[in-house]
Amino acid sequence: MIDLMGRIFEKRKHRMFARFAKMSQAFNRIRKEIEIAVKAGGVDPKTNTRLRIGIQNAKSVNMPKDRIDAAIKRASSKDTSGYSEINYEGYGPYGVAIIVECATDNPNRSVANVRHLFRKYDGNLGNSGSISFMFEHKAFFKIERSLVNDPEEFELELIDFGLEEMTVEDDFIYIYTAFEDFGTMQKAFDEKNIEINSSEFQHVPTNYKELTEEQFNELIILIDALEDDEDVQSVFHNATTA
Repeated sequence: MIDLMGRIFEKRKHRMFARFAKMSQAFNRIRKEIEIAVKAGGVDPKTNTRLRIGIQNAKSVNMPKDRIDAAIKRASSKDTSGYSEINYEGYGPYGVAIIVECATDNPNRSVANVRHLFRKYDGNLGNSGSISFMFEHKAFFKIERSLVNDPEEFELELIDFGLEEMTVEDDFIYIYTAFEDFGTMQKAFDEKNIEINSSEFQHVPTNYKELTEEQFNELIILIDALEDDEDVQSVFHNATTA
């Protein structure tokens, strides 16, 4: 298959997992994922795909089982109101398109914080739909390289299940499908007895804004600030460097 990402993948991969470097932030975000999933689809991961994703991601960052169970129990309580999921869209420095995914119990706080950070770092918060058309919604899977004997054969097999892109990097294999093919690909891994390390949904840009290294580093200051906010789950952008 054609490598659709190249250097761009390396940049995005770095941003995808940078938030997991801070363990407390990782646990907090995954806890929210689990609680939202339970509220939406119940406590059984066999029938609740989103909860299954949350549990997979919790295990990938070594989140203790008692904390996973506590999140499920909390969300299943009728006394818990839960979180609202809100996406914010805007432009960062140098016209970079940015999507910010939030899970919050206080939307007014979230929008105020996100707007402040955009303004502080030479960006502008836009209206809903002003940026999202520049991205495609994709499903992402990460599995351990050691589970696959022949990556090339494995790649060919997964095409029938909706594979759009596969990249082998060091100890892991990264796989992308269309958003609607998530369940089909998940089923393929189940049939092959391959345990998923982590999975998530991402906004992948359809075109990129090329920046110099200096400009890209300025952008990262904004991205880091957004990811440090307690309500922010994920940040996606369309910047790359030459």
